[in-house]
Amino acid sequence: MVTAVETMARPQRWATPFGPDMTEAVVDELMTFPIFRDIDEDRFPGNTPLRGILLNDTRVTTYQPGEIVVREGDYGNSAFLILDGHLRVVLNPNLPQNMLGRLSVKKKGFFEALGQLWTNNWRPEVRDPERYQNTQAASSSGAMAGVYLQDIPAILDEHQTAQLGPEMIFGELAALGRVPRTASIFAETEARVLEIRWQGLRELRRFDTTWKEKIDLAYRRNALHNALKEAPMFRHLTGEQLKAVEDATLFETHGAFDWHTSYKRMLAQGREMEHGTPIAREGDYPDGILMVRAGFARVSARIGNGERTLTYLGAGDVYGLEELYRAWKDKDDSIVLETSLTALGYLDILRIPRQVLEEFVFKEMEPPQTKLRHLAGNEISADALKEWAVGRRFINGTRAMLIDLNRCTRCDDCVRACAATHGGNPRFIRHGATFDHWMVANACMHCADPVCMIGCPTGAIHRSISDGSVVVNDDTCIGCGTCAASCPYDNIRLVQVANQRGEPLVDGEHKPIMKATKCDFCSSNPGGPACQRACPHDALRRVDFRGPDPFRGGYQ
Repeated sequence: MVTAVETMARPQRWATPFGPDMTEAVVDELMTFPIFRDIDEDRFPGNTPLRGILLNDTRVTTYQPGEIVVREGDYGNSAFLILDGHLRVVLNPNLPQNMLGRLSVKKKGFFEALGQLWTNNWRPEVRDPERYQNTQAASSSGAMAGVYLQDIPAILDEHQTAQLGPEMIFGELAALGRVPRTASIFAETEARVLEIRWQGLRELRRFDTTWKEKIDLAYRRNALHNALKEAPMFRHLTGEQLKAVEDATLFETHGAFDWHTSYKRMLAQGREMEHGTPIAREGDYPDGILMVRAGFARVSARIGNGERTLTYLGAGDVYGLEELYRAWKDKDDSIVLETSLTALGYLDILRIPRQVLEEFVFKEMEPPQTKLRHLAGNEISADALKEWAVGRRFINGTRAMLIDLNRCTRCDDCVRACAATHGGNPRFIRHGATFDHWMVANACMHCADPVCMIGCPTGAIHRSISDGSVVVNDDTCIGCGTCAASCPYDNIRLVQVANQRGEPLVDGEHKPIMKATKCDFCSSNPGGPACQRACPHDALRRVDFRGPDPFRGGYQ
């Protein structure tokens, strides 16, 4: 007997276009611009045609004078091409945080902090509706809400700026490298701008030599130069020597840029993450060093038939230096890599060839020290914990809430302390993933790779300039839920807010006014995170999973 099987069309990448208002007529107009007209369409494969990229991976937005296009410090996943009109990039000094729709954190005084015990409202998520009257964005619909600069002439007088005109491209480095935007850009005149999401930008660079040259040249001119200049091993080089290193360096991208989507899908299916995309293998001959520019990589060694995680690398860390230096020093070409390297999620690296290092670096540097041998000697329990942290991608967390369940008595003093600090509303949930007697609670980890920031239309969720915490500006949050949907660890929640009488706030269409809430690491508290200070049994710590042993030390 044959059992009927229900079939469905396989989901495709372009099932959800980037710009729902894009039409073939708009694509026809875009193809009249030289930057697209001069592309050889035959170089693009049939399943990824140029017109398909423009139709599905781009969108056209019209900005009004003073409207901010990108904000310094934001994380983005798209690049921009000016079609017409003019923009201004702010070079120096940076615009004030409140102009960018961000929260200006002010530390509470002792009596203010103490007074919270009596002034907090017993009703949940109470707000004063008048505080939202003068903000640029207070919507429950999730529609794009612009942030505007009110006095353009004053800004031009007080800040050094540069004009950007038609057919200029910007934002591509942040889009492909997952690094913060380096400057704020606003519309000087009414301007139409084509926004290209990173998938389309990747394909344009892949199949068209002109786009590849543009992006690679910009990378070498900006990001590559800065990355090498900041590395200690290159600080002694002259400008000419550094230029030689830049010209020889290759940059590579490994893993999935949108790793958080597959992460959440795999956890929903009850599976752990794989160990990543292999980049270098133990036993290979080193031909250069690998320097991490963005993302994370796992360093491991063979143990029997398996692999043991030794450590993980982040931005600025280097792989393969010790073996390469020893091969040069001992004039021994038989030396091979002692460890393997794999990309965890997304990884952007610089590959610096051996010949360049031998010519410019090794003669001047001290023998490199490694921590891998020390780490390899850790007890098996520590190794198991490390493997778990890698599999769950907790290494992304810089201030994760780690609870020792052997010490925790479930008294909930941590939850009450959090609530007392945030108007009576706790900003975390005391449960989460567990391994043995350790639990990583559902509290914002203030990630090194904060994917929650990508796509926020108003910049309400951002990294604090003062202490690096990831915070939400309640005044400019529009409750669209983009950050909550993107968070790989489900540590952001949308709540319906109420007025001071406890009545739910709604808009003109009677839809609830929602706001994103999360742990802000008690950024306004003079004593730091209240949850950790309140634990009477020293069971709770805020830890940086990138440290050598986060299960033994807390956040400092």
